[in-house]
Amino acid sequence: MEEPAAGGGAGVANGAAGVVEEEEEEPPRSATAKQEEAKAALGAEGSRPFTMRELLVELKEDGEAAGGSGGGVKPAFGARSGIGSVDAEGSSYSQESTQQLSSHHDVAMDLINSVTGVDEEGRSRQRILSFAAKRYINAIERNHDDPDAYYNWALVLQESADNVDPHSSSSKDALLEEACKKYAEATRLCPTLYDAYYNWAIAIADRAKMRGRTKEAEELWKQAILNYEKAVLLSWNSPQALNNWGLGLQELSAIVPAREKQTIIKTAISKFRAAIQLQFDFHRAIYNLGTVLYGLAEDTMRSGRPGVSPSELYSQSAIYVAAAHALKPNYSVYHSALRLVRSMLPLPYLKVGYLTAPPENKAIAPHKEWERAQFVLNHEGLEQVASDQPPQTQSPEHLDSGRKLFRVAVADIISVSACADLTLPPGAGLCIDTIHGARFLVADNWEALDGWLDAIRLVYTIFARGRSDVLAGIITG
Repeated sequence: MEEPAAGGGAGVANGAAGVVEEEEEEPPRSATAKQEEAKAALGAEGSRPFTMRELLVELKEDGEAAGGSGGGVKPAFGARSGIGSVDAEGSSYSQESTQQLSSHHDVAMDLINSVTGVDEEGRSRQRILSFAAKRYINAIERNHDDPDAYYNWALVLQESADNVDPHSSSSKDALLEEACKKYAEATRLCPTLYDAYYNWAIAIADRAKMRGRTKEAEELWKQAILNYEKAVLLSWNSPQALNNWGLGLQELSAIVPAREKQTIIKTAISKFRAAIQLQFDFHRAIYNLGTVLYGLAEDTMRSGRPGVSPSELYSQSAIYVAAAHALKPNYSVYHSALRLVRSMLPLPYLKVGYLTAPPENKAIAPHKEWERAQFVLNHEGLEQVASDQPPQTQSPEHLDSGRKLFRVAVADIISVSACADLTLPPGAGLCIDTIHGARFLVADNWEALDGWLDAIRLVYTIFARGRSDVLAGIITG
């Protein structure tokens, strides 16, 4: 479920790099003159590295993939005995440092060249990646402080790792390790490079998966989680980063001692939930939240922890799996999971629980007039259950038989949100904004409110995506 972000990095423009003679000052020149000289030396693109996407498109169009594989890497800096070369930013590199960089380049190129690909398409792609790596090495040797070049080179290594033939002698782990080194350098040079932190975390996670449930894997998962956290701090509105962060925590919870597991699981739940709140139809995060809740229910069942109902956790898990399937009914994984958990739903409803409601048509009422009652949620809406009728036998005709019960049709909903207001009774406030005005309810606590918020939003999102018939089939079929 983890997908690398699109290439391109932060788009940092890099100045031209040249050799600066010792004890000789450059005469003053205008900025325009410097730019023209840089373009003449480095070409019309200056020292800006091509992104992976640009490079792949260009090479596919002009057929340079095969021709690009020849020729060595030519350093852009002249080296004088005992004098370090200086890039456009003024960072001095000694001859020894340059040699070390060259050695690292050779190691990475050897790894890339060792990848053969699984089929002809894979081999063709690998030739392109090999040529791309050489271009990024050239960019780095022109400017050692170019974060984009390091970032794009890391992407090449990561793409090459994905292209490794499982039956070959190429080391996927070694390629990913080299990619991690390039991401580390890119983020050192540009600490705000969101994509680098995100893809770096994916590379670390892939390395962790190779190590099973070992101590080494635990440390790698912790590193991946830290990088996902940094990515989210740089781009808080990234549902994919939040989702992957949750997945990393879920994997870590399977390795750590039992006393640490519950805290990690709760954090994972919060990340999946945050991803869904950013993108209500993000079916992957919805499904992942269902799986982590199912695992929590299993653990609770085995441990017999007091105060927590495994059946309630199973029911919550089923809600998210059902919603993911309704949004993507053709996904076989969701379909298989739904068959496992469907019986855990309070059929023929998606959710059944308690909320405190005001008298009908009297949104602002004294607290003593509010009544805690059972509510049911299905593909049509949210409605209060008559106190003398169990929810499973409740029928629409009965609900509309003159009793003034709270009801909100899904088609009338504009938004759903938590609210805190002194006019509401004690508890966790829930506001459902409808085309007829705002309706207020109160959940028993904030944890219960999260479940209601998610469930109502998911039902509305499924309705908005035209999938209500799929959800109806799940809960009534």
